[in-house]
Order: sequence, then structure tokens, then C-alpha cells
Amino acid sequence: MHIPQIQGLRALAAILIIIFHAKFISGGFIGVDIFYVISGYLITGLLLREIYSTGKLDLQSFYQRRIKRLLPTSFFVLSITSVAGFLVLPTVTRNEFGRDLFAAASYISNYFFAWWQNDYQNLNATPSPFIHFWSLAVEEQFYLVWPIFIIFLSKYGKKIVFLGIAIATSLSLLLSIHQTQSSPIWAFYSLSTRAWELGIGALLLFLPAHLLKHRLLPWLGFIGILVATLKFDENTVFPGLHALLPVVATALLLATISIWPPLFSDLTNNRFSQWAGKISYPLYLWHWPLLVLPSSALGRGLSATERIFCILVTFALAHFTSKLIEQPFRYRYIEGKKIYRLFAVSTFTCLLAGVLISSTSTTVLQIKDSDLKFNLAKVLEKPSVNRDGCNSGYGTDKSGLCEYGDLNSKNIVVLYGDSHAAQWFPALEKIATKQGFKLVSLTKAACPAVEVKRDDKGAYKNQLCKNWRLDSIARIKKLRPDAVLTSSLEHYTPPSYVSSRANWWRDGQAELLSSLRGLTKHLIYIGDTPRPEVNIPSCLASRTLTSCNTSKKSQNQIIAGFEKIDPTPWLCTRICPAILDGYVVYRDESHISIAAVLSLMPELEKALRSKGLFS
Repeated sequence: MHIPQIQGLRALAAILIIIFHAKFISGGFIGVDIFYVISGYLITGLLLREIYSTGKLDLQSFYQRRIKRLLPTSFFVLSITSVAGFLVLPTVTRNEFGRDLFAAASYISNYFFAWWQNDYQNLNATPSPFIHFWSLAVEEQFYLVWPIFIIFLSKYGKKIVFLGIAIATSLSLLLSIHQTQSSPIWAFYSLSTRAWELGIGALLLFLPAHLLKHRLLPWLGFIGILVATLKFDENTVFPGLHALLPVVATALLLATISIWPPLFSDLTNNRFSQWAGKISYPLYLWHWPLLVLPSSALGRGLSATERIFCILVTFALAHFTSKLIEQPFRYRYIEGKKIYRLFAVSTFTCLLAGVLISSTSTTVLQIKDSDLKFNLAKVLEKPSVNRDGCNSGYGTDKSGLCEYGDLNSKNIVVLYGDSHAAQWFPALEKIATKQGFKLVSLTKAACPAVEVKRDDKGAYKNQLCKNWRLDSIARIKKLRPDAVLTSSLEHYTPPSYVSSRANWWRDGQAELLSSLRGLTKHLIYIGDTPRPEVNIPSCLASRTLTSCNTSKKSQNQIIAGFEKIDPTPWLCTRICPAILDGYVVYRDESHISIAAVLSLMPELEKALRSKGLFS
């Protein structure tokens, strides 16, 4: 069913996603939600019309049409992306690259990416060129189960069909709201927490026409899309309640097409919008690898001009992919058995390619234009507190026992802070054993000891961080340690209402000082380490050493009342190099490596001795 206005909405959805990933607009990720509502509306309408007109649903024909519609284009894009990535990406990244290809070809990539903790709204420095296949996987899973659900409901009449869809949609929405708070990664990627968006589209088919005649309704839909696009960003807790805005707005636009103002019809029913809507599927598939692969190969972010060029190439590739691959396969008659054979061969080929690519990966990090080689696994290794559960994760608000060093010693030192405190653990554990004191590690990911309020973002919940601080302070009060060593990443983003970042951070330090004053003899603040501008191991894998020496010194403005240790001179001279004294300094785009920490242990021990912590 071709409706020009819906084709225009498809174009809008694809363009919003593209300009979001190109970093030109903050809330463009709602394009996925627009696609979901449209799909739920069209697919459910198609199913019900066939059932009501013929008395049954030809499932074989339905699945064959979906395979012809989706598979050839996705297989083509996966194949080209695989070859391009294999050629341009460093060999040390091939294990993850092949793994992600396998996931994308498996039709359950959304669950793989959730399991691997890929945050689509907050993609890291070397994001997967296949991660956008998660939304395609959600739709494919929906297409698999939804027709069976509709067939079952249709046996009991139209009212039961409506009631069943309404109940399923409501339950999915409630689960989405709950899981967005309790497990946001899974809420973002799962069919069960996204199905309500497609269900809203399906429910439009049952709305009485007289409820949709008010001329204000399409304007409300337009305003909803506009507000979500401009106001939502990576800090927006999503999907959950926030997703209601773009979903309901899209539903309003779909339901009121017949009374759209001329402006809306002109915007969606013109040659460009119709063309972009026609190629929206390959547009979506091509845009992300074309933005990611050049950036990954160069080892840096793309400039605005480069991103615009990538977008233009995306449109060109999408046009020819639609013309030569998507449309011919979609409308060509292919015998049913051959369709399933095509499905099996294509899927197996991509799965096998993923395994083979992963098998060619190496752990040797070879630095360009030099003889330096490193074991990547060692460079990326995290402190043992990350592995034994003593660097508390996002969903917890308490630390475990977490005692190290001389466990029988009455001299106690507490390490307190976020992962930038935990990064010092390997050296502190050795110093504790050597100097004969008990080390208690109280650290939590993304939760600074500095008592600042931050916006919830992804899996990070400010209330859990606050609760963890209260529990940690109570434990320190009970321990009465000889010293508290605290450190925090100083580059957190303050809430939007904060007018002065410096005051926000200084006030947080003052609250920390107030919370700990009188609980210990020594309150020592270890300043933050330099901040890399790129993911250092990824940069070293693809660029020269000189081009990776771009880390910047942290300001380390620490208020009076703390005994201060500044590690900057240990890691920087005129520059802050990526490799120092034969080791890679950083294990990612934030933390120093274990090799760096152990190399700096004499300096840290000397600094602690100068504070009178031990003789």
C-alpha cells in the first residue's frame, strides 16, 4: 500500500537518524521510533485485510515477502561492510568486528548488543559498524511472532483482536517503563520493551474516524516530533515514558493524514521526500558504516565537512542499492523453496564470515613507523577489582567487603571514589602488602567521591550513586581508617541548570571534605590523570605514535583541606605521551593502564610516605 504521506514520514525517520549519527542534531534517534509506529500500522493493516477478505492468512507468503523485502539489501550491505572493514580496520579489532558481524547476521543482534553492553545513545570511541542492525532485528522478530498472534486473535472476532493488541501494547509499555529504570540497556534493545511502539501503530486501525477530525491534531503530532528531535539527547532516559512523545506524535500524524494542512503534504509529497522514502531502508543500512569505518580507520572523529561528504555518499549508495538490489528482488517472482534457500545461504555465509574474520584477529599491537609491539590483551586489562566485583557496577548501591593487603593489620587505608580511583588499585595493593596495612577498596563505576549531582544517563542512576556514597561514608566512619585516599574523574558533565562548572565541582569537593572530616588522620586527594582525546589503544593500532600524543593535562584544582597528590608530572612533560618508558600509558580513552600504574608505584609510594602515611 503506497501512501505518499507515509513515504514522506519514512524519509523523515531515516534523515533524522542520519543527522543524529552525524552529530548535527541531538534527538534524531527518535527516527527509529517513527519507523516502528509506521511498521506496526502497515503490517497489521496488511494482515487484517487479508484475514477479513479471504478468511485466512497465508503465513508462507507473508514470510517470503518479508525475506524478499529485507534480506537481499541487508546481505549486500553486510557483505560490503565486512570486506571494507577487513581491509581498513586494524587486525587487533577483528575479533570484535567479526563477532558483531555474526550478531548482525543472526537476527537477534539486539540481544547480543545488549549482552555486550553497547549503549546506542552513548557509543564509545570505536563503535561497531553493525550496531544499527539492532533495530532491524527487533522488526524481524516482530514480523515472526505478530502474524501468529493476529491469527490466534482473529478466530474470536474483531473485538478480541483489538483487545488482544491493546493488552499486549499496554503490557509492553509498562515493561518498558519499568526496565528503562532497572535495566536500561535491555529496555533499549529488547522486542518486549519496544513492541508497544509497533502496537500503537496497530491500534490506529481501530480508532473511530470521527475522533480524528480536529485540525489541531496533525499540528500536535508535528510539534511532538519537533520537540523530541530538538530536546532529547544522549542524557534522555529512553525508551520508557520519554518514548511516548515521538510515538504518540507519529501516531497522530498517521491517523490524521486525510486532514493534514497543505504545508505537511507539500513537505512529504515532493520528489525529494518520495525518493528518500523509497530508499529509506538502504539509507538506514548504509549511513552508519559510512560514518564509522572512515573514523575508525583514521583513528579520529570526522570533521563536519567529512561527515557531510559521508552523508552524500550514503544517499548515492542507497539510491543504487535500491535500484539494483532492493526493488528487483522485492518485485521479482521467486519460487518459495528458492526464497528459503536464499535465506539460509545468505545467513550462513555472513555467520561464517563473522567467525572467519574473528579467527584472523591478533593480540599484537604493532605501532606504526616503529619496532614497538605490545600485547593488546595486557594493555586493555582492567584492575582486579573490576573482575572480583569490588568496583561496584551501575545497578548497585553498596560495596562488598573488598579487603586487601595485610588483612590482619590494624592500620587501615580506604580507597574511595570512581573508576579513576580504582585505576590506582594495582599499585596500592602492592604498597599495602609491602608496608603492612589493610587496604579497603570502596569504588563504584561512574560515581565520583566528589559529591556532585549528575543527570541520569543510560545505566547511570544518580540516586544509586548517592546511596552508595552514603553507605561508603558510613562504613568509613565505622572503620576509622588511618587514611582515606580519594580520586575522581574530573571531566563529568554537570546538569544543564548548572551555570558554573567550576563552582559545581568545587562545591562537590567541599561536601566530600565535610563528609569525611574527623573520620581519618589523613584525607588524601589524588588528582586526576591526563585526559586522552582519543581511545589510545585504537589510535596506536591505526596511526603513528606522534599523532596519538594528544592527551591533555587535567586541571586538578583541589580545595584546601585535602592533602594533595598530583600525578600529572609523572605522566607528562611538555606533552602527555601515549607510550612512556616502554609501556602504553592508557587502556582506553580515560584510564591509565595497569602497566602505567605499576610503573608509577615508586612515585606514589614516595608521595604517600611524604604525607606521613608510613615511614
